[in-house]
Amino acid sequence: MASESNSVSDEKIAEALIREVIEEELKHIPSEDVPSLTLPAVELKNEQEEKFVDQLGTLVCKIGEKLKDDVEIQADIDELAQNFDRGNFNKSANKVFEHGITWEKIVGFFYVPGQLAVRMVEAHLSQSVMEILKWTVDFFKQYLLGWIRERGGWICSFSELAMASMQTASSMSSHRGDLVIIFFAGIALGFFISWRLTR
Repeated sequence: MASESNSVSDEKIAEALIREVIEEELKHIPSEDVPSLTLPAVELKNEQEEKFVDQLGTLVCKIGEKLKDDVEIQADIDELAQNFDRGNFNKSANKVFEHGITWEKIVGFFYVPGQLAVRMVEAHLSQSVMEILKWTVDFFKQYLLGWIRERGGWICSFSELAMASMQTASSMSSHRGDLVIIFFAGIALGFFISWRLTR
């Protein structure tokens, strides 16, 4: 079982990751359309966790690029933007995990808030971005954090997450070279983080 400090760390990693994915997706909107948005900073324990969040954020965004072509997911995000409230957000998130939690679904779950934030800013409802962040973090804590802790936490499960992400991407893309690079970068990062944490 994870120690209390690792549990807090797993929660902070998720919060930082959600924030990073939203910020990354908002970078794709022309700057004049994005109001001055400052998402609250998340204090991580150390540099390794910061690097880990950066790598996870990159991985989620790369997978997200593949999901942009998924008509059903994009329609769900559009519907959620049109019927924007916490109940619909939770209903949509619960639908993702109705048949169980997997790493693939977690990666997809992190992609959706970023795209939803883009839709809300484009609709000139930028104040909604803070709500999206809060709702996503709350949902994560309530439904997903325990599952991740049972697997040893984010850092201990990185190689499993990287493999699941690769499988998700390969089911959506025929660009095998990109997948191999993502996979090996994930494995290398996992080994590096494990090595640094044991020093």
